Amino acid sequence: MATTKEYLNEIRQDIRFEAELCGHPLKFLSTWGIFSPREIDSGTDLLLKYLKVNPSDHCFDLGCGYGPIGLAMAKMAPQGQVLMVDKDFMAVEYSNKNAQLNKITNAKAILSNGFQHIPADSKFDVVVSNVPAKVGKEMMTIMLYDALHFMKPGGRIYLVTINGLRDYMKRNLQEVFGNYDKLKQGKDYTVSYAEKLK
Repeated sequence: MATTKEYLNEIRQDIRFEAELCGHPLKFLSTWGIFSPREIDSGTDLLLKYLKVNPSDHCFDLGCGYGPIGLAMAKMAPQGQVLMVDKDFMAVEYSNKNAQLNKITNAKAILSNGFQHIPADSKFDVVVSNVPAKVGKEMMTIMLYDALHFMKPGGRIYLVTINGLRDYMKRNLQEVFGNYDKLKQGKDYTVSYAEKLK
């Protein structure tokens, strides 16, 4: 039986695993305290099945965690750029570690609460978020209007939420973007989509 000290040493080590995302094999390091540290969560997995990214797209991963969505987009957009943000400094640290680990040079993570610390002149073709269930309606409203502001005309937003937020997302995307499409409703999660029309 391991001593407490041995157990602590063990769980302080980086968690390592591999996953194939959008046809690309990726390696991940993560740690306890970051969302879904041992495997790609089922919401992210569902979202990535419906995500379309063009080779030169500029992409934004909102609430990146340790980077699975952002790094998958970087692989799908080799001529583009991916900016990943999280308000958790450990998530940002591990996203950047994982970009290095996978030799991905067109993605970086920075600390930001939503779009708060994004350069004002930034414009994105694709905005993606695995929306936390407890995000709160005020933050959600800010995020959606900021996403609209930072998207290029014709830009696309993909959001995955727990099914309980499905109707809420439909109403809010209709209100902010003037359109909405439900790409997939799974057992636990729904993938929502909208476009910036002009």
